[in-house]
Amino acid sequence: MAGVDDDAAKAVLLRYLTTAREALLWKLEGLPEYDARRPLTPTGTNLLGLVKHLACVEAGYLGNCLGRPFPEPMLWDDPDAGDDDDLWVRADESREDVLGLYERVVAHAEATVAALPLDAVGEVAWWPEERRHPTLHTLLVHVLAEVARHAGHADVLREGLDGVAGLRRDNDNLTRDGEDDRAAYRAQVERAAAPFR
Repeated sequence: MAGVDDDAAKAVLLRYLTTAREALLWKLEGLPEYDARRPLTPTGTNLLGLVKHLACVEAGYLGNCLGRPFPEPMLWDDPDAGDDDDLWVRADESREDVLGLYERVVAHAEATVAALPLDAVGEVAWWPEERRHPTLHTLLVHVLAEVARHAGHADVLREGLDGVAGLRRDNDNLTRDGEDDRAAYRAQVERAAAPFR
């Protein structure tokens, strides 16, 4: 990033990454255990599974791919793990287990970011050859996009469960206040869409 020093660029990227992580984790607060774990889409997407998935994503891209492996066993170390085992939580895994793992992965990822320059080159063996050796900067952007994408999924899933929506507990960033205002807005959107049924 020409004209921006590593520390300033890292600070910006980590600020946005932290905001996305916090938005994701907020979506689990106050949910009964069943609602945190159950499939909420036809493809099985579930809130706690998103956190488990992102623990794997961050441990991989901001750890292993940069020569700084996460020090605990991960799913990819288990020869019996299925392709999608990072996307759901087994009955013998507690919410605290998954959240604790993610907390430790985040600390490890942030230590990696602190230890390396943004132009440090890693290796992502499963990426195409022409992109197989990205920089830390590229990997940070990739992880930020992945976390933000799944935080958005979590936002929609949680809204469908109990109406909780928005960016943060202290600032939902929604422009409509109250159920009546939101219902009126929804009706307005429906009226505009109805002619295209």
